[in-house]
Amino acid sequence: MSKPSYEKIIDELAASYGIEPEYRDTWGRVHRTSLGTKQNILKGLGVNVDTGAQTSEALFARQRDQWSRMTEPSIVASLSSLPNELAFQVPGRIQRTLASRPAEDLEASLEVTDEHGRVQRFAFTPDDLTFCEARLVGNRVNEQWSLPFPQLQSLGYYKFRLHVQVQGRKWSRTIHVAICPDKAYIPPALQGDGRVAGIAVSLYGVRSKKNWGIGDLGDLKEILTWAAEDLHANIVGLNPLHATFSRTPFNTSPYLPISRFYRNFIYLDIPAMGDYKDSPEAQDLVDASETQRLLSELRASETVQYEQVASLKQRVLRQVFQTFLINHWNKGDSQSERQRELENYIKREGVLLDYFATFCAIDSAMHSRYPEVWTWPQWPIEYQRPDTEAVRRFQQEHWEEVLFYKFIQWQFEKQLAGVQDHARRLGMCIGLYHDLALAVDRFSADFWAYQDFFNAKLRMGAPPDAFSQHGQDWGLPLPNMERLRETGYDLFVKEIRKNCAFVGALRIDHVMRFFQLYCIPEGEPPSNGAYVSQPFEDLIRIVASESVRNRVLIIGEDLGTVPAYVRDILAEANIFSYRLLYFEKDDQQNFILPKDYPELAVVTVTTHDLPTLAGFWTHRDIKLREEIGIFNSQQAVRNASDEREADKRKLLALLQEQNLLPGHHDKNTYPEVTGEIHHAVVSFLAMTPGKLFILSQEDLFKETDQQNLPGTTIEYPNWSMKMKYTVEQLRRDPRARTFCDMFRAVIRKAGRNRQE
Repeated sequence: MSKPSYEKIIDELAASYGIEPEYRDTWGRVHRTSLGTKQNILKGLGVNVDTGAQTSEALFARQRDQWSRMTEPSIVASLSSLPNELAFQVPGRIQRTLASRPAEDLEASLEVTDEHGRVQRFAFTPDDLTFCEARLVGNRVNEQWSLPFPQLQSLGYYKFRLHVQVQGRKWSRTIHVAICPDKAYIPPALQGDGRVAGIAVSLYGVRSKKNWGIGDLGDLKEILTWAAEDLHANIVGLNPLHATFSRTPFNTSPYLPISRFYRNFIYLDIPAMGDYKDSPEAQDLVDASETQRLLSELRASETVQYEQVASLKQRVLRQVFQTFLINHWNKGDSQSERQRELENYIKREGVLLDYFATFCAIDSAMHSRYPEVWTWPQWPIEYQRPDTEAVRRFQQEHWEEVLFYKFIQWQFEKQLAGVQDHARRLGMCIGLYHDLALAVDRFSADFWAYQDFFNAKLRMGAPPDAFSQHGQDWGLPLPNMERLRETGYDLFVKEIRKNCAFVGALRIDHVMRFFQLYCIPEGEPPSNGAYVSQPFEDLIRIVASESVRNRVLIIGEDLGTVPAYVRDILAEANIFSYRLLYFEKDDQQNFILPKDYPELAVVTVTTHDLPTLAGFWTHRDIKLREEIGIFNSQQAVRNASDEREADKRKLLALLQEQNLLPGHHDKNTYPEVTGEIHHAVVSFLAMTPGKLFILSQEDLFKETDQQNLPGTTIEYPNWSMKMKYTVEQLRRDPRARTFCDMFRAVIRKAGRNRQE
């Protein structure tokens, strides 16, 4: 086979898998996807393209499979624009011609089952069926027909069972159907001209006199009270609360979870648990002088000591669980209400919780027996999937350990529900604002449980850009979207639904995931990757469905190089944009005016991966990146510093033009963020049309250090820095109160006060 012919087949095969032929970088330059990159990504997808013959066979098999299936496995549609037809294909007969034949010998029926088990049955006469086309597949002709799509009246998830008969031959197929709203939910308070404000905190960094060295859900209640009463805020944003390994330094990132369905027990307020109050043994363990010394050290630590906190909390939780078993479990005829409540929770969660709890139990057992074993690929082969006989035996023999992890998640959800209820009682129109991570750790419980739903030999990342000149390899496995489609996107639905629970708003990290993902083949640097397109229409409709069902506002983190059409589609679906002060510039790289911010947006200064306002002003992030060696050269350092100084001058000039800052301010005179500059920046963002203005606690209190410095592990204390003030000081410390008074006055003037 000639080289051009081979490349053409590779191009066609790559296109069928969504591998995009080019992309435009942050500097506007077009990068074409090389032949080698296409080959490597296809291999990562399990496609054999080593030779021309194998590549031709792979393309033929791809086309044959598409035309041999009876129907598409999933249909995602809007209630306002249902499909007119349901297409299906009749497996072929051996013949040479493609001529169509009449439908007299073709019979079809459809059973439609909704989420409540209600069934509708439709029978179709030959006159109802329409011939579409025929195609020769091998030596057989496959025919495509269509029948009228049922005119469904309700939103929800359905299962269609299609039955087709031709000349005595019968076929059946189940089709997963999602009927969705056109737009995501927007709370009444934000409709029309409604705008509100709030604060964002990293829960792990919250300090208080009573927590165990990490912020917990009890602290979060106090934060909500402070935010509502002192700041007049309507929303409190959080870091992802997903379960993690909580091992230093690699497994503490809330954006590298072991599960996106379940949460990190490290945030539980253990003394508030009813079973703790009923457990003298657990209380004695906490009251012991050794434990009290440890708690004092953990509270006093400048950074969160994840492993020590997790170890202590798990020891106490195990004692609490034993009390629960004695008081409530397996009591025979005198079954308690608490046991019934846990059993009902376990039944509702189903296999999702069963897999997660089983993974945690096996992980604990393996590491206890073999201390050098840290990840599930190191387990014996018979434990490396959840559906083996060895795993089933483990579940039976270690039922109490598996139940322990289910008990913890039940307790977490009860507490989290109580926190959101507290926000509502305070009058907050949104309350908690959660964050959904992009993906899971490749050694995670979710990956172990659902391996078929990931492409293990491909990783997500980002191409080289101004911030990371070598590109970024996030080490996250690429989702197998074709497998997800085959199951009606069931896992994706559950992921969104679980994270919409107990909140008023949900931020979706890297919302570009719905449109395209930058894919890096195993063993290759980020620069040798390419974008792979995703079924964005289906995914956005499902997100809108879960948003409406759960009455949760959706925010899409759309930072970086985002094509205009993406933001247009998100806005049309009522998915809020995420706009940072640093990035909102025009074509001449000038900061845009407040009026030019979009309405359906969160407006804020920065995010966890970028410098705080005070750090931005003092070049704190540039100095850190220089010390660590992230820059390619000293010239790159100078360029970054010069660009920063130019941005500061532009921002000061804009604040002066908006009458937010006296005209005498000059960057040489004010090398740090003064009170006037601080007030001006907060006022600038508060006066934008964006319906949500959120200020991080770091920017409220003029902290210089950001929570995460991308590209580092041990070089920087990522995800572990604590707040300047304790929960108790927020309402008592004069300096803290000054910051709070400023924020409250600004949002009142901007019309964002929750009491108006």
